[in-house]
Amino acid sequence: MISQTTIDTVFETARVEEVIGDFVQLKRAGSNFKGLSPFSDERSPSFMVSPAKGIWKDFSSGKGGNAVAFLMEHSHFTYPEAIRFLAKKYNIEIEETEQTDEEKANTDVRESMYLVSEFAKDYFHNTLLHSEEGKAIGLSYFKERGFTSETIKKFALGYSPEAWDAFTKEALGKGYKLEFLESTGLTIPKDDRPFDRFKSRVMFPIQSMSGRVLGFGGRILTNDKKAAKYLNSPESDIYHKSKVLYGIFQAKQAIAKQNNCFLVEGYTDVIQFNQAGIENVVASSGTALTPDQIRLINRLTKNITVLFDGDAAGLRASIRGIDLILEEGMNVKVCAFPDGEDPDSFAKKTPYEELVKYLDENAKDFIQFKASMLMNDAKNDPIKKADLIRDMVVSISKIPDRIQREVYIQECSRIMDISEQVLVSTLAQLVQKDVAEVGKKLKQEQKDKAFEVVKNDTPAQVQKIDILYGLERKIIEILLLYGNKTEEFEDVLLKANEEGEIENVIEKKQYKVFQRIYLSLQEDEVELANPLFRDIFKSLTSYYLQNENFNIEQYLMHLQPEFAQEVTDILMEDERVVLHNWEGQNIFPKSKNDTISQYVSETILTMRWYLVDRIIEEIKSSISSEPGSDNIEPLSMAMDYSKLINSFSKKLGRVMSRYSN
Repeated sequence: MISQTTIDTVFETARVEEVIGDFVQLKRAGSNFKGLSPFSDERSPSFMVSPAKGIWKDFSSGKGGNAVAFLMEHSHFTYPEAIRFLAKKYNIEIEETEQTDEEKANTDVRESMYLVSEFAKDYFHNTLLHSEEGKAIGLSYFKERGFTSETIKKFALGYSPEAWDAFTKEALGKGYKLEFLESTGLTIPKDDRPFDRFKSRVMFPIQSMSGRVLGFGGRILTNDKKAAKYLNSPESDIYHKSKVLYGIFQAKQAIAKQNNCFLVEGYTDVIQFNQAGIENVVASSGTALTPDQIRLINRLTKNITVLFDGDAAGLRASIRGIDLILEEGMNVKVCAFPDGEDPDSFAKKTPYEELVKYLDENAKDFIQFKASMLMNDAKNDPIKKADLIRDMVVSISKIPDRIQREVYIQECSRIMDISEQVLVSTLAQLVQKDVAEVGKKLKQEQKDKAFEVVKNDTPAQVQKIDILYGLERKIIEILLLYGNKTEEFEDVLLKANEEGEIENVIEKKQYKVFQRIYLSLQEDEVELANPLFRDIFKSLTSYYLQNENFNIEQYLMHLQPEFAQEVTDILMEDERVVLHNWEGQNIFPKSKNDTISQYVSETILTMRWYLVDRIIEEIKSSISSEPGSDNIEPLSMAMDYSKLINSFSKKLGRVMSRYSN
């Protein structure tokens, strides 16, 4: 178990923008950073990071928290895993305390699968480097491919022995359970003698963006025609091949920095490019490109350059993925290598400067690429040329941005020497067809819903706005943002004048904001109605009483998850202003920092007004309409409370006017 000292050091050291910056492309927005949500498919940024507060908020999904919460949400880390990840990132030595049997038993299934996969990665890598069989077969193969020792280490390449159960026997001997060896696909069950899936293969670990081992690819080195050349881990709770990209862990920082991602097909393409000095490259691992894989890249950059082998058949098969990239609103270029070359072979024999130059000079816009590739087939055949143009317009129709579509239509008109008006007309028909299909689908869904029989005990009612909830939430917001600030407040005191008459006297006093709120609620004998807000209020006032300075990260660290989520939501509410860039439109929202005491006084008075008004309504409901009923007392009470509301009204008016100049 990780010691509290280590956890405290991690929280003090980790910078939320640095941690999240490894997974999301962030751009500065004032004192904050913004980016595309890593939790939903979006084209406008709704993800905000506040370095000053040490927290983040995703307005599209509602998720939020600190750096540890991000790793737990994004990479499915457990709390200890997230701490270990950050400790490794910031070179913090981890102090351990003895783990109880109960804590060991609580490790969940997914975590066990991750642990087994991590062990397998280390086992295969060590076998490659240190066993006689691994060095003679696996290591010699990688050396023949031109991979250096540094590259082999960087990608944790490995070797699985020829023996039927070498890995399985070793894993079981180390205490790993057979059920997790089988659920990850590393071991294949067979009666009483389970055996290794990847026996006698060189191994390529497949890692998530955060570096977790999800599965493996294994290449056979013998000429066994019955065995597949490449074998991948089966689908599991942690490995979904349509949602991962080989090399994304090693490439993520380079992709964000270069603002471009090279997309190839195979493991060795990625490794060879990386070794050549071009690190912003990933592979779809031999599977057809999927929207989930494209969105993974979209978190880091809007630009993809697809690298194809030189053979025409491969080009035509791979070009289908371009439309998918366009549909996701991304910019795509295409680069083909000379006949007989692939990214692996070309990068292996080409010096870095020449390789970069080749990619720069040969990366074409997808319109130019399609035209140059398919025009040879069309030549002087009008029908084939018409089909080619139609194919290009279909690709253009996939682009969500209208301006971009317009530009590509102009480019297509120029390249293909055809009227722009004809292309626009064809495009309009395609877009209209897509819209019609979407509308048809929507109507069908509505029709299906209409036939669903839904039984309700009570008729649906229009949800009322919960005023008290809003006021109590505002009190928590004030405590979080300004609780430790000292402000000047007005106190109304009863004093005798020179004539001996009692009158109201206004005195100005300095209070900590949290003290002012606490005393005001005590004075009114009011406790927050919402249980969650009530608990947060107690924890906040307790924290302020025990700590001279308020540290949001330290405070969040000790909160229960549901408290931490609500606190993050409240703290990041103001960041919506930054996301919408109001100032860029010459709209300047008023900062609460300028009028903190006014904001506090308004909120408390408004809450008092609301609560008293509710009391008046209760009194009114108790007044009897029966003849001869004695309603003097309740009417008198209602009148007294109405006078109280009038005083609140006057105070609110004075508070507002005081700060209006």
